Amino acid sequence: MKLKEINRTAIQSWSPAQHHPIYLATGTSAQQLDASFSTYASLEFFELDLAEPSLDMKSCGSFTSTHRYHKLVWGPYGMDAQGHPSGVLIAGGENGNVILYDPAKIIAGESDVIIAESDRHMGPVRALDVNPFQTNLVASGGNESEIYIWDMNSFGSPMTPGPKTQPLEDISCVAWNRQVQHILASASPSGRASVWDLRKNDLIIKVSDHSNRMHCSGLAWNPEVATQLVLASEDDRMPIIQMWDLRFATSPLKIFEHHTRGVLGIAWSLADPELLLSCGKDSRILCWNPNTGEVLYELPTSSQWCFDIQWCPRNPAVLSVAGFDGHIDIYSIMGGSNQAQSQRHADQISNSFGNMDPFGTGQTLPPLQLPQAPAPSATVNPLKKPPKWICRPVGASFAFGGKLVSLENTKPNPQQPQQPTSHVVHISQVVTETAFLKRSDQLQAALSSGSFVDFCQEKIDVAENEFEKTVWSFLKANFESDIRSKYLELLGYNKEELALKKCKRKASCDVSLAFQETTAAAAIEEESSPVETPAPAEIPPPVSTPAGGVNVDGLITQALLTGDFEGAVELCLHDNRMADSIILAIAGGAELLEKTQKKYFTKTHSKITKLISAVVMKDWHDILKTCDLQNWKEALAAVMTYAQPEEFSSLCDLLGDRLEASEDAQLQSQACLCYICAGNVEKLVSCWTRAQGGQYPLSLQDLVEKVVVLRRAVEQTQRSGPAAIGILLAEKMSQYAGLLASQGSLSTAITYLPDNTNQVCNLNVPVLWTCASHSLLAPDPEIPAERTKHKPWEREDTKLYPPGAGGAPIYQPLQYSSSAAAPPPPPPAEPSSPPHPPGFISQYTQPAPSQLVPPLYPGQPPISQTPSSPPASHPLFFPVSSSFSAPPGSGASFQHGGPGSPVSYMPPPPPSGVSGTQLDPDPGLIPASQTTGLHGSDHPLCHCPHKLTQPVPQQKLQISLFTHTNRPLQSIPAEKIMKKPIPDEHLVLKTTFEGLIQKCLAVATDPQTKRKLDDANKRLEALYDKLREQTLSPAIVGGLHNIARSIEARSYTEGLNIHTHIVSNSNFSETSAFMPVLKVVLTQANKLGV
Repeated sequence: MKLKEINRTAIQSWSPAQHHPIYLATGTSAQQLDASFSTYASLEFFELDLAEPSLDMKSCGSFTSTHRYHKLVWGPYGMDAQGHPSGVLIAGGENGNVILYDPAKIIAGESDVIIAESDRHMGPVRALDVNPFQTNLVASGGNESEIYIWDMNSFGSPMTPGPKTQPLEDISCVAWNRQVQHILASASPSGRASVWDLRKNDLIIKVSDHSNRMHCSGLAWNPEVATQLVLASEDDRMPIIQMWDLRFATSPLKIFEHHTRGVLGIAWSLADPELLLSCGKDSRILCWNPNTGEVLYELPTSSQWCFDIQWCPRNPAVLSVAGFDGHIDIYSIMGGSNQAQSQRHADQISNSFGNMDPFGTGQTLPPLQLPQAPAPSATVNPLKKPPKWICRPVGASFAFGGKLVSLENTKPNPQQPQQPTSHVVHISQVVTETAFLKRSDQLQAALSSGSFVDFCQEKIDVAENEFEKTVWSFLKANFESDIRSKYLELLGYNKEELALKKCKRKASCDVSLAFQETTAAAAIEEESSPVETPAPAEIPPPVSTPAGGVNVDGLITQALLTGDFEGAVELCLHDNRMADSIILAIAGGAELLEKTQKKYFTKTHSKITKLISAVVMKDWHDILKTCDLQNWKEALAAVMTYAQPEEFSSLCDLLGDRLEASEDAQLQSQACLCYICAGNVEKLVSCWTRAQGGQYPLSLQDLVEKVVVLRRAVEQTQRSGPAAIGILLAEKMSQYAGLLASQGSLSTAITYLPDNTNQVCNLNVPVLWTCASHSLLAPDPEIPAERTKHKPWEREDTKLYPPGAGGAPIYQPLQYSSSAAAPPPPPPAEPSSPPHPPGFISQYTQPAPSQLVPPLYPGQPPISQTPSSPPASHPLFFPVSSSFSAPPGSGASFQHGGPGSPVSYMPPPPPSGVSGTQLDPDPGLIPASQTTGLHGSDHPLCHCPHKLTQPVPQQKLQISLFTHTNRPLQSIPAEKIMKKPIPDEHLVLKTTFEGLIQKCLAVATDPQTKRKLDDANKRLEALYDKLREQTLSPAIVGGLHNIARSIEARSYTEGLNIHTHIVSNSNFSETSAFMPVLKVVLTQANKLGV
């Protein structure tokens, strides 16, 4: 591509590589005249500014000369010593002159610009070259075999390389060897080349063509191989370029023959020895690979000859060409467009007309608007091979998944350039966080085995501080049998220790009482009074007081005799008889008791009155809002003991919010414990992120371990599926997955990504999924295969059977009437969804068939299933809870609690009006914490109806609960779950995929392969659901049908290719549920050859 042009009939020379900016020196060419026959001669300097879009080059200085020139060479002599800051320009004149110019002075506009001058040559000086090793040495060649070596330090006395060659002839070119500083070559038009050794001061070898038709016009040494040189022939009968190797100087090593007429100039690139330029009378400029003889590039030129061509020493991609048409053109061999050149030609034509008035109208015409033909843009192709200066000897780049791709281009042997070199690309796995990966593998092992108690205990043992140990202790408590009791022990309230203290206190009181009784008995014996019979009980009549009123006892008596309990309580309260008022209020009913309790707490003030009030009135919100935060442990312990399941999580969140909002950093960190008790993962993430610091990968690993364990604990406690992921948790999980992927654990990283791809932050999900999908085919032998199938917080049963996906039926709890006389309640509508801890969504919401289930006591193993029961892997029941807020017969849904919800069971009383005794549960099956206090038979909610949870035959249920009842139990009516049918046009997909899986199962012998296929058969239900709902895009559906056709044709490789195309061109969230499974099926079918 042309970059610049200069309208001069001149010879040229570039500034040295050390010089900046880049200049091009031009001198009026000898034996050339322009159309004006001018004999004017000058030296001129132009600056190469590639940032300027125009084709013109800026003239920076000129000097009027009395000489015309055959050759110009610009050397770096004097640049280091600052004697000549721009080096020295050596010119060969037409009268045997060798002139040294100072370019810096010419550019500065000074007049004294000639450093030295000599006219020792007999004829015109056509050959000049500067020694690349000793820049003060210049070789020149003239007529009659004259060759001089000039030392610019003492320019007046040149030396010769040896005796003149015979016969005498003109010297057309000279060149210093690029590897050996004392070797010089010269060539003459006759075709003979001579090589001189200046140390010996003699000619050492001659090179000539046997045809004697080689008219030499150019000579150049190989920049790397010291013994190789090229000669160019300007004879039209022999337009060739010969490569000679002085080790075999009998004939040319190579001959390049693409020119059709004589070659006028050659130039070998110093930056890349595989680039050789040539220009000739055929108006072509070719770029060769001297090692292969191939033409790599042809520059677009005009129809005029080019007689001189040169590489730019500083910018290796730039070259200049001088032509007989009076132009010097600057080109780039890197390709591009010639649009700027075409536009300039159009502008020149337009401007040539000016503003003439050709029609004599007295009005000037506007500038000529040439029609712009919609010609295609002419784009010049670049080189066929990348030049050496842009090739990297070595290179490295990090790829996705922690892969390091490195390359090494071995340097070819200059002596054997034809020998192909091997190019090797190395791909290695870079692991920088070994401790992080080790802990991640430990977490994956715990997730696979389900041994969370052991995992938490290991964390407790290696905890670095007390707070870390406490957090893991709280997490471990979620997997204990009695969660709340364990929480209380961690808060410092052990029921066994409290019972022991009470026993000691009671023993000391009994000793004191026994001593008092002994003393009193002795006193009675001394009196020896006769035994008196007790008088009959009498009701005291009202007694009049001296003031004429009635005393309090009498008024209370009258109120009791008339059944006025409320009045009696008021009198007792007025007389400050608190105990009497409470006892009477109990007899007066629940409403009166509640009023009396409120009045009692209003009148009584002590240190524990507020706690007693909260216990009795169940108003824990007020306690948590007003308590001193330094007593947060006591407040949390009270919530553990008395809070109902439906309010437990919200109360823990309330206390955690207060702690997190405090200014005390220690209290802020304690909020994490409240959120663990509440099962609120999102708030735990927020609080832990704010409170904890440390090294990034390990601190993120700490957080993920706690989050994953807490989520699994919530799932096990609530018997629910995976909870919804909040924004902050999704961000942390995305960071964690990205960190795992960067360390090469792709299959593990994919399991931590949120299902909703909109929540994935700063991670290339399709690339990660594509890389990790191979792990489904070949799991890591050190890690169980389950880690590539399920999210760390998902249970396999809930994964395989989501609601409405055809899984096992899920039973709603039953409800019993508390009175035999009451009519059975009408069948209620579908129960409303129970509240859950924030951030969690229960999957168990669909109605189910009515089957009767017995209660499941805490610690009791599940009842063995009958042969007609669903498989054991299916979710069968809700969690059991003893606390209910729905009134009898209300039909309200069961209320779930958090991880710390109590699981005690309170057996219901027999229906009223029916004689018989109630069967008590086995005391050994009930924890001690639930047989005392409010968790025992005195619990205020013990008479509420109960909902039962595990299916057994109806007869067994009646026997186990009531012994003398003939009333049938009322149950919620069954409601059958119906699925939409798969559209007929897509039914072939299900038939084809299931048929392929059955064929694979029939021939598979490996148990692991069979498990994969069984799992795939179940997980393809997600695809069938999307087909039923018709939520897939037409492109995906069409691709699935193409896969089905390839399966029918047994072309599984084609099916895998279609699968890859679908995954790479579709939304990840739309296909992530079934496409990996489908790939497993196709791969196994291809492997088994079914």
